[in-house]
Amino acid sequence: MPKEYVVIGLIALAGFLGGGVYSTWKTARGLAIVLLVLTVVAVGAAITWLL
Repeated sequence: MPKEYVVIGLIALAGFLGGGVYSTWKTARGLAIVLLVLTVVAVGAAITWLL
């Protein structure tokens, strides 16, 4: 599998998780913070995978 597919998948996952952060921020801050950490990890993994 080309590495570009993995990077695109990780960025898509980060976008999905970011949407979860946005939608849960006012009602469940604890869950939103967990999702935010996972979003940062996904973006970091995508950047690392590119390098």
